[in-house]
Amino acid sequence: MRHMNSKILWTTITTGLLVLLLTGCATLRPGFEPPRVQLVNIEVEDAKMFETVFRVQLRVFNTNDEPMHIKGGNSILELNGKNFAQGISDADITIPAYGTEIVPMTLYSSVVGLVRSLLSLPKNEKLSYELRGRLRTEGGVMLPSSIPFTSDGELSLETLLEG
Repeated sequence: MRHMNSKILWTTITTGLLVLLLTGCATLRPGFEPPRVQLVNIEVEDAKMFETVFRVQLRVFNTNDEPMHIKGGNSILELNGKNFAQGISDADITIPAYGTEIVPMTLYSSVVGLVRSLLSLPKNEKLSYELRGRLRTEGGVMLPSSIPFTSDGELSLETLLEG
């Protein structure tokens, strides 16, 4: 009986490791290039006492030879190294092979102190930004189901406030 239990345990462990190995290989397609993402536009959509809603547009570049189906995503926006806003997108967009599309994202900021400090800066002040997050795809054999991205650069306070 003990020999039978150890054989079942060994078979279960071996099968589990094989499934993990095959799943890992299936999500790592050779030659797959993660998409490049650039911040295209940011504008204030709504401002309330404790929350500001921003509409962000991301340009996503698919440099692969197969279409990429984006089902949504999430991101965090930092300004001058401080967490400023975070958000999500339920975009359902297919980016053609060697193509590009705009992916909209809604960001929410409830950091009242940071907004106050931004308003006190001169309008010509440059702000460094970093937008990082993950794009959700259909996944499967050809693509991972979650692809990290980052975009950074500078924008003016005037651009941020006027949209």
